[in-house]
Amino acid sequence: MRVVHVHRMRGIGGSERHLLTLLPALAERGVDVAFLGLDDPAWDPVDFYDALTVPALRLRAPRDVDPLLLARSIRALEADVVHTHLVHADLYGGVAAKLRRARLVSTKHNDDPFRTGPFRHVERTLLRLADRVVTITEALRQFTIDDVGGDPQKIETIHYGLDELPAPWGDNPPDDVPADARIVLTTSRLAVQKGVDVAVRALAELPDDCVLVVLGEGPERPALERLAHELGIADRVFLLGRVPDVAAWLGRATVYVQPSRWEGFGLGVLEAMHASLPVVATRVSSLPELVVDGETGYLVPLDDPAALAQAARNALDAPQFGAAGRVRALREFSVARMTDRHVALYDALVSASS
Repeated sequence: MRVVHVHRMRGIGGSERHLLTLLPALAERGVDVAFLGLDDPAWDPVDFYDALTVPALRLRAPRDVDPLLLARSIRALEADVVHTHLVHADLYGGVAAKLRRARLVSTKHNDDPFRTGPFRHVERTLLRLADRVVTITEALRQFTIDDVGGDPQKIETIHYGLDELPAPWGDNPPDDVPADARIVLTTSRLAVQKGVDVAVRALAELPDDCVLVVLGEGPERPALERLAHELGIADRVFLLGRVPDVAAWLGRATVYVQPSRWEGFGLGVLEAMHASLPVVATRVSSLPELVVDGETGYLVPLDDPAALAQAARNALDAPQFGAAGRVRALREFSVARMTDRHVALYDALVSASS
């Protein structure tokens, strides 16, 4: 059984990191798995491809709509099952799969409000092309049914799986974070969705020995820097961008926060749980499926810096939450469980078509 996963490459976020875990696990189970990358030339995906351990074919994808790319995708996608991730792959991979008479699986990775606007009419068409749709949380499954209009009969949830912290791809550069500081950490893009501004405001209410370290890059950097200056805490906010060794920062941190306004899964939360960190997250989207309030951390209301600060203050003195979170991560979100579910899905599709 040959399975080809398709994804447009514009950076390394949750869906890309998911593929770096899932694809080798599928190969170990005997699946003939490969990757088709639709590469945006504006970004160099060398880190992703260097880490990828299955065969890969790369196509340039400089435009959102490109008939030539569709023709190349059709030629490239020789498979029993085509598995697409996010909208560009859904379009090019989905059409190519149908023309090649392959079975089509589409994974939905987020509940971005964009999916409920005018684009939902396009997405409904793409959903109809798919033989099966995978959502990475139950909250996302319900969103895809209720808000997008997907068919509940062909949508199933398969959580992300993770067994260990991400391997470093280099050494972290020197930083100015005080050695004796208590670190409130978040790993996320600097985007409105991630609510880093709420974390900055919450930091102003935490003790002076607490600092906020943010690992990630994005368009909100200037606004976040201005906010830290306005609050008089610029010397306690460290926007470090992408770093090569995330695990090292998880080891330095005291508590992890995820103040997202919506969240497809929250892979950073799962990594923090593996690192035995208490987690404070907003009670939105998928996050209550990861964080057990009062057991592995705290869930707080959306856009509430005071609540986030109070929960983080409590979590700073609750290392037992981190230990409980690690147990939950290993038990409920293993790579084996994720891989078993994907293999069973592919087997069922291929058997039904034979």
